[in-house]
Amino acid sequence: MFYRPEDGHGLPHNPFNAIVTPRPIGWISSRSADGVNNLAPYSFFNAVAYTPPQVMFASTSAKPDQDGTKDSVANIEATGVFCVNVVSYALRDAMNASSGALPKDVDEFAHAGLTAVECETIACARVAEAPAALECRLTRIVTLPGEANKVVFGEVTGVHMRDECLKDGAFDVTTFQPLARLGYRDYSVVRDLFPLTRPDD
Repeated sequence: MFYRPEDGHGLPHNPFNAIVTPRPIGWISSRSADGVNNLAPYSFFNAVAYTPPQVMFASTSAKPDQDGTKDSVANIEATGVFCVNVVSYALRDAMNASSGALPKDVDEFAHAGLTAVECETIACARVAEAPAALECRLTRIVTLPGEANKVVFGEVTGVHMRDECLKDGAFDVTTFQPLARLGYRDYSVVRDLFPLTRPDD
């Protein structure tokens, strides 16, 4: 099968999301200028640089109570900071609960039954139950073609890791089993690892 996106795919569901998988989930916490905590998952998320460490996430829709975007982007535009929380398998239901299009004055930490703790280097909350969290300062927001497509880039200024996830000096993802987004409404969990030796090692 071949199709041009502008012509449509003719399938019951869009296959694009299922082709670009698995995708890590950036569980983005932010705070409004009025002090309201926000938490939302984004599967268009990744790390983009080592030195200094940098990450990105993309927001691709808008809410009626925000001006052409979603709460996360609006908050980050206003405050210049955000935090990326890692989603473990154990937190899958809380992550899903925080994904709803709730009014901008609703605190998703409370809605999802999560503990909000203050970050160390930025004025923002993070998820206490998360196995790791990356405190970030905004570097730029890039507007992409499309109605509400924005990519947020940030430099990591602080890193939290739960002690039980550190094994022999390495951050062991099998201790918490990170969640990954697939296509449609499907997710996967990382449980099995295997090493590959690179040609230059």
